[in-house]
Amino acid sequence: MTMTVAVLLACGACFLLKAAGYVLPESVVSGPRAARITTLLPVALLAALVAIQTFASGPTLVLDARVVAVGVALVLLAVRANFLVVVIAAALVAAVVRALGWLP
Repeated sequence: MTMTVAVLLACGACFLLKAAGYVLPESVVSGPRAARITTLLPVALLAALVAIQTFASGPTLVLDARVVAVGVALVLLAVRANFLVVVIAAALVAAVVRALGWLP
């Protein structure tokens, strides 16, 4: 399967999913289960994206300064720090770890 075919299939699937939202009765779309799924799905997708971007480099798993930075960010988020503080602290920690040569 070429990339063009994969993109076209994904576009068709997205269109059909969007059309299903208009065709299905409101009781199916706006139930408590659908609300729970639409609330939790973005969190799960973002967590998966962070995990892939943190622990993967191409097809291999790596442990580098990104892991330490995400750990610092998690700790700061757990203590309810301001988001801007979390981002800046994580970037500084990653830069310091790389500059000191502790991790690649």
